[in-house]
Amino acid sequence: MKVPVDYIKNIILPNCNYDKKIAEAFVKIPRHYFVDEALHKLAYKDEALPIGFGQTISKPSIVAKMTSLLDPNPSDKILEIGTGSGFQAAILSRLVSEVFTVERISSLYLRASNNIRKLFINNVRFKIDNGKIGWEEHAPFDKIIVTAESQNLPNELIFQLKNKGKMVIPIKGILKVITKKNNSILEESVSECKFVKFIT
Repeated sequence: MKVPVDYIKNIILPNCNYDKKIAEAFVKIPRHYFVDEALHKLAYKDEALPIGFGQTISKPSIVAKMTSLLDPNPSDKILEIGTGSGFQAAILSRLVSEVFTVERISSLYLRASNNIRKLFINNVRFKIDNGKIGWEEHAPFDKIIVTAESQNLPNELIFQLKNKGKMVIPIKGILKVITKKNNSILEESVSECKFVKFIT
């Protein structure tokens, strides 16, 4: 199964601000690799799909939007909280230097790492842990992306973000971009969103 042209043209490009590099990452990372075979026919629809354990693979439009908001650069070291299927980490792997991803459910961790190995991606590192505490030994990070809805801004993650770094995180149903500048935290609300809950 190839990545459909209409999927890129109608879903990905409008939601990644027509960034060709991001769109190319979606071409290189087939979404059907990250869902059960029974769901392959739905893989290129703009729908969240179940991946087990009460978790989902996000809609491709929201993955594209969050990737664009993160503003990934080739030299970036990125922390992802909530590996899930591994799809977001795989997309980022094509755009940045290193991706560090944390998942609390061991079965999802194993599945995601297998999915990513199938695509011969070697710049993603995995950890099973409570996402709220991040991955301190590899901090600070240029960017942080959180793929589950939090009730507040986790201080532990702010501490692990570089000065002038950026975090994309859903908080209480609102997708936010957090920028760290010296001793200040700048918060921008982007849009309403729906994610599974951030469980600690």
